[in-house]
Amino acid sequence: MGPVGTVAVRDGGAALPGGFWAAVRVWLEKPQVANRRLCGAAIDAEGTVLLGEGEEGLPRLTAVPGGWREEGAAELGRLWREVSGHLPPSLTARGRRGSELRAVLRTLLPRARPAGPPAPPAKELVVQDVYSGTATFLPLEKNKEGKYQIKKCNIYQIQLTHIKDKEWSVSIVAPSSEDWFSDGITYPKLAWLGNELLPKLAKWSVEQKHSEFRSTLSLISIAKYSKVYQELKEKYKEMVKVWPEVTDPEKFVYEDVAIATYLLILWEEERKEKGLAKKQSFVDLGCGNGLLVHILSNEGHSGRGIDVRRRKIWDMYGPETHLEESSIMPGDSHLFPDTDWLIGNHSDELTPWIPVIAARSSYSCSYFVLPCCFFDFHGKYSRRQSKKTQYREYLDFVAEVGSVCGFHVEEDCLRIPSTKRVCLIGKNRTYPATECALIDNQITRYIHNRQTCAVVTCDRGVGFNHKDCSDDVCKEAASELPENEMETAGRIWMPGFQPREKVEQIRNCAALPRDFVDDVVLKVANLLLNAVPQKSCSNTHSGNMNTWNQGESLSLREVAEHLNKETLKRLKSEYGGLQTLLKNNHQVFEVLNGRVHIRDWRKKKPSRKTKPEVKRCLSAEAYKTRLCWFFIHHPDGCALPTESCPYAHGTEELRQSQTIKKKKHIQ
Repeated sequence: MGPVGTVAVRDGGAALPGGFWAAVRVWLEKPQVANRRLCGAAIDAEGTVLLGEGEEGLPRLTAVPGGWREEGAAELGRLWREVSGHLPPSLTARGRRGSELRAVLRTLLPRARPAGPPAPPAKELVVQDVYSGTATFLPLEKNKEGKYQIKKCNIYQIQLTHIKDKEWSVSIVAPSSEDWFSDGITYPKLAWLGNELLPKLAKWSVEQKHSEFRSTLSLISIAKYSKVYQELKEKYKEMVKVWPEVTDPEKFVYEDVAIATYLLILWEEERKEKGLAKKQSFVDLGCGNGLLVHILSNEGHSGRGIDVRRRKIWDMYGPETHLEESSIMPGDSHLFPDTDWLIGNHSDELTPWIPVIAARSSYSCSYFVLPCCFFDFHGKYSRRQSKKTQYREYLDFVAEVGSVCGFHVEEDCLRIPSTKRVCLIGKNRTYPATECALIDNQITRYIHNRQTCAVVTCDRGVGFNHKDCSDDVCKEAASELPENEMETAGRIWMPGFQPREKVEQIRNCAALPRDFVDDVVLKVANLLLNAVPQKSCSNTHSGNMNTWNQGESLSLREVAEHLNKETLKRLKSEYGGLQTLLKNNHQVFEVLNGRVHIRDWRKKKPSRKTKPEVKRCLSAEAYKTRLCWFFIHHPDGCALPTESCPYAHGTEELRQSQTIKKKKHIQ
């Protein structure tokens, strides 16, 4: 083998050689992080090879069991027997009787191409030798008899070498460049291995950073996922063209296709595990646009979706897709005893209730939740641990709810175009069916505990913060429920629960009275202008050397401290509050990194030539349709001359506003 490249690395934290094998594992399981032309890899099977043992001198393979991977164990065993006689000399390890090799059979999955069918998957046998610090990648191809053989032209090896003390090197070696075949997708060029992959492997080897989330699609077969996803994407791609909602069709259609793909494979595996013949039924709580319900129904699963608001697109699905417009109040009236699975796809305030509803619906009911917005049983979720991200903490809370409800909770990361990609699955129970009543009482105490702790901390005037609730108070709340609570628990589980309103209120400060907004804008502007001794900037347009007061910047907290309680209370009921109001008034303010500034229009960057045509038209049609706030209110007037300012300097310059209609999607 000839060298492709070598990178020296220094181990400053005792990460090597363990970090090296962790880096190799990333390249094994998630090659897409380095090669974007791949959508991933499926680990079909893996096992331990004991050298120098077994019948007729052949190595003995011990396959590692693991659900769907067991299917590939036999294939790996047969494959090893077929290719073991043709391995590179470095892997025969003569004289090392009893040493171990690690064999991994994987399938590389190319991404779909914009035009034409995707490239076919490729099989690889990867052999890891911990003793010598090497991982050898052996591409496979089938011969005329249908048996796999090593594709010798594309073998390469990743090596870890100890130089001295804390100095190591990571290398990639391969056969001579004349024998290397590259298709640009599954098999990249040798230069790519040296220039792109090698530096990444070296970096990963010394990084001691561990993700707080599971690997993507860790609970299902990636090979199956890739195949089914491409089929469904092709089947439902026309939905993008006829999408009648104001939401982005590309994102929502393909995201729901991906979620449906995941559930279909998860349910197929469940049927195999449990010996089920009939496809699972489902109810999607808070189904939104209903596309997920539509896809799952079309693929043979009986089910329905429920949402508080009907969507325009519902009428397009047809009578086979069952969607209901209804509010869901967690209680005995909203149980689903004949349903196999409950789905919560970005179900907001229902998210923590879904494991509870599943547990109380029937012993055989399972659930799938994809948390997005952070809600507790009683309202918005409040942070309790500063050491975790808010997202990680919320996921842990929803997982805790599932555990309290008696589920083995599993976590996975979906492959969807969203920052909130982690799903939680409750498929199996931790208790026998005879203990349902005991678990039900445990659930009731847990919910009451969280509600009581929230009320206690609210009364103390510190907001909803669980950590401020003493252990004694929580234990007392958990030990015994008041009589009226026990009675209510049989009907509505939490009387204070607020379902989503049927008519969605606009709470982005856009619906606030104009005089109220103008008053806040003027107060904040004067506060910035007078906060410190005048900070002036030179105004050099037209050759004049004038000074224009740019004011000082203040943090949002400092600004809020100067507003009265009634104003703050009114802003608090809006999403984003004060910050949203100030950002909405971008003519006057800039909000950067939590600090508020007076906007200086002289510093406005010139428009790019590549600016989209729609935005160019928007700017032209909005020109001089509103009065310039600075011309009217700023003590120095507007910093721009009238011909340069996009706003009107006086009523005589005002142009009639033209309503710009959004382009409607074809229906």
